[in-house]
Amino acid sequence: MGSGQSRGTPLSLTLLAAAATADFFHYDALGLSPVALDLGFFQLRWYSLAYIAGILIGWWYLLKLIAQPGAPMTRHHADDMVFYATLGILIGGRLAYVFFYQPEILRNPIDILKLWQGGMSFHGGAIGVMIGILLLARKHGLNWLRVHDYVACCVPFGLFFGRLANFVNGELWGRETDVPWAMIFPDPNAGGVPRHPSQLYEAALEGIVLFAVLAFFFWRTKARYEPGKLVGIFLLGYGLSRFIVEFFREPDVQLGTLSWGLTMGQTLTLPMILGGLYLIGTAKGRRQRVEPIAGRDSVA
Repeated sequence: MGSGQSRGTPLSLTLLAAAATADFFHYDALGLSPVALDLGFFQLRWYSLAYIAGILIGWWYLLKLIAQPGAPMTRHHADDMVFYATLGILIGGRLAYVFFYQPEILRNPIDILKLWQGGMSFHGGAIGVMIGILLLARKHGLNWLRVHDYVACCVPFGLFFGRLANFVNGELWGRETDVPWAMIFPDPNAGGVPRHPSQLYEAALEGIVLFAVLAFFFWRTKARYEPGKLVGIFLLGYGLSRFIVEFFREPDVQLGTLSWGLTMGQTLTLPMILGGLYLIGTAKGRRQRVEPIAGRDSVA
């Protein structure tokens, strides 16, 4: 029996399985590495660069948004927002991952700080950013919900780069499939079978599509003058995107599909969908004359 053949598996079935995967994409053939720069004593990973790129490009875009009439904050506030958002992403994202996905990490609490080993939850990061915005708004007397509308328009950048980094890392791959674009990932847990490249599905839906939808409502409608509408659109758009993609993404191995038939990702997304619908449905009732904190004009 060859070393690559499972015990008791006929050679004919082994060869058949190998032939069945020959027409699919192989992740190894892409030559990707999780490490962007390796100096021996220091490694810079694409995952870290994804966070940096998402924050910096999001900050740049936020400055474009607040230059428009009726902005809820100034450049100074936007600069502070980067600091608050970064802390919210790191602290909220890591803690939520530990509590909801890997609670065994709590047995050795120091491991919570090992962010370079991966393990972040978007849902937790979103809550962390919400808290950061609230603190900033209270400190400077700003409208929390309107600030949140503007920040929500910038989040898809981070989602896009983050999902691309997941793909480069060869992690969070999808369920088994025979679609023509299926990919075989080298992770032993992937089983050497073709799978959905669900990281790319999420990058497209949560990054490109969600950004386009929010940009349309910001630049082409009066949504930014109805407090909560843009953040509601974001919550609904992200929630639906994540809920759908979870049908193609392999559930976390330590959790699987939960007893009520949904994955943890889908379960945590349901409050976002409901909250988004509420904020969109009630936004017109919060419409008021908007005096500019930044930008050029007041807006009736």
